[in-house]
Amino acid sequence: MENHFDVIVIGGGAAGLTAGIYLSRAKVNTLILNEGAVGGQMVLTHEIANYPGVESISGYQLARNMKAQAQKFGCTIKSNLTITNLELNGELKTVTVNNKETYSANAVILATGGKSRMLGVPGEEKFKGKGISYCATCDGDFFRDKEIIVVGGGNSALEEAVSLTKYASKVTIVHQFDHFQALEHYIEEARSNEKINFIMESRISEFLGGEKLEKVLIQNLSSNQIETMNVDGVFIFIGYVPNTEKIAGAVELNEWKEIIVDKNMAANIPGVFAAGDSTAKRYRQVTTAVADGTIAALSASEYINEFKKSGAMTEAV
Repeated sequence: MENHFDVIVIGGGAAGLTAGIYLSRAKVNTLILNEGAVGGQMVLTHEIANYPGVESISGYQLARNMKAQAQKFGCTIKSNLTITNLELNGELKTVTVNNKETYSANAVILATGGKSRMLGVPGEEKFKGKGISYCATCDGDFFRDKEIIVVGGGNSALEEAVSLTKYASKVTIVHQFDHFQALEHYIEEARSNEKINFIMESRISEFLGGEKLEKVLIQNLSSNQIETMNVDGVFIFIGYVPNTEKIAGAVELNEWKEIIVDKNMAANIPGVFAAGDSTAKRYRQVTTAVADGTIAALSASEYINEFKKSGAMTEAV
């Protein structure tokens, strides 16, 4: 049938695209369904400088390369759609998009990724896109010669703070602890940049302004003292939350809503695998997503081959 595939991959980020590459090259009929633009969190990354064998590449370009490679091997990719129904139990899995088209497969890889974590303080929703951003690559150019804040203390926060100094006249990093959680070279690079200032052991407690963001309230977590700071923009990099809302109840999740998988990236339902930032794991990098996608693809391929050998493959009707 036209809408039946061996494997459906849900998500077109690093993990999903890698799975698509491996499966298609192994002649496994594969469909990638992606709700947004292909590339996932990679597209939001200004520069990827620690991908093995690649000295430096933009996240957007790496995503384009992966997509082209998957399509070259015969992988079908459909993006900018909405998944409206998902049935994972039984031998035949089905995915409905936009409430009208249904696709089926005998194995599914969940590579739904994550989204930027919000601070959850007053004014954040109001000023999203009006001074508050979660993507330096997307919005950095809007803040040329402006004073901005970067919230966070991990690798992404410090790396993006440095990249934003190409646009902003001043970057202030606000972090809730007295130390950073980033790797040492990211810390050194940020501290050595004359455009970057630091406000430690503090948090933004409220965003204020009219039509757009104009100022923030910053609370010192030791003294509880609050000061007002005028600012043109705020970039928030405090991690991600998994995109698992649509699969809650379908597969087993942990307390953080991450998909629980075994060493073969298998979920708790036969024929269902998961990979990337939506899974329960400690480290979330492009390289770890690629590794997950590889393992999930090989496991799904083995699962499909065993079905075909046993003659138990369920065809779409």
